[in-house]
Amino acid sequence: MNHFSELKLPETLTKALQAMKFEKPTPIQEKAIPVALTHRDLIGCAQTGTGKTAAFSIPMISRLLKNPHKTGLILVPTRELGSQILEVLTKLTLFNPELRSILLIGGMSMKAQIKAAQAKPRIIVATPGRLVDHLKRGNVTLSSVEVLVLDEADRMLDMGFAPQLNEILRFLPKARQTLFFSATLPSNIEKLSARYLRDPVRVTVGAVSEPVKKIQQSVIQTLVAKKNDTLLDELNLRKGSILVFARTQSRTDRVARYLTEYGLKVTRIHGGRSQGQRNAAVAGFKDGKFRIMVATDIAARGIDIPHIAHVINYDLPQVPEDYIHRIGRTARAGAEGEAVSFITPEDRQQWREISKLLERSGAKVAVQ
Repeated sequence: MNHFSELKLPETLTKALQAMKFEKPTPIQEKAIPVALTHRDLIGCAQTGTGKTAAFSIPMISRLLKNPHKTGLILVPTRELGSQILEVLTKLTLFNPELRSILLIGGMSMKAQIKAAQAKPRIIVATPGRLVDHLKRGNVTLSSVEVLVLDEADRMLDMGFAPQLNEILRFLPKARQTLFFSATLPSNIEKLSARYLRDPVRVTVGAVSEPVKKIQQSVIQTLVAKKNDTLLDELNLRKGSILVFARTQSRTDRVARYLTEYGLKVTRIHGGRSQGQRNAAVAGFKDGKFRIMVATDIAARGIDIPHIAHVINYDLPQVPEDYIHRIGRTARAGAEGEAVSFITPEDRQQWREISKLLERSGAKVAVQ
């Protein structure tokens, strides 16, 4: 498949793709969409920033347009990822207003979500915990779900959502299509897929856990006491928007406060902030109001902002695979980007584990 026009999609969906200037599919879209259109279950694995959202949204919408009494469900690990998927769905259904989507996530009004659910949406995008809340209260039903998507399935397991996923499974019809999409395929995904999928087709683009090749990676050796000064120097050397990762909520707040005191335009995002604050932070970073966003790993998945020029790991992630997801916030949609990691003597073991992961993919990291 070299062009979306080859798929013979419903006319309204084709018009929406043209309006979005979607012409040539990305590799994951090229491999996954034709399979999903045959109604087969699928496990899709590709690096972050490669277009997985459209890879599952296009076949889901196509199927729902042909089955007006059926619905779709998309499960996500974070609120931000849910919001961004909803944006894509809104654009893809531009010429099909009857194919309405709703977002059920924590941190937002239950009352407003109940009202939205009563309007009989065709697609539900939800975090597992909030969806279980609605199911227990009888606010939503999943009996008409024709297509189920688990996006960032590995992250959902990392975040401890397995019990909620098992609970949701009880409410789903057995006769359905299920699509798993992820950037990594750890062993616990295999166990989950055995419960959810039937004879799935596996689609992999690039090496599993491999960073995007257009990301220029480097490390800077420093000391804990000098991290703030090192960060300030790196920010002053660079142009464009910058995403800075810190380990905890309190460190995120402290780093953001430190940078603000030096007159830099900074926002922050972590799980301790309200959904309104998180939305405002992402929106401000996206539209250029803030050049720098300091974040915990909540932003390693679910933040899709094409113009991020640099990622700086102020703290290294605890899990090596999260390094891949963090730096994958840059060099999106074919762009180039840079990723810099600060390494202190205390970080050496963590960096060795990350290095092993990078060596398997042949990635090169410059040491400063």
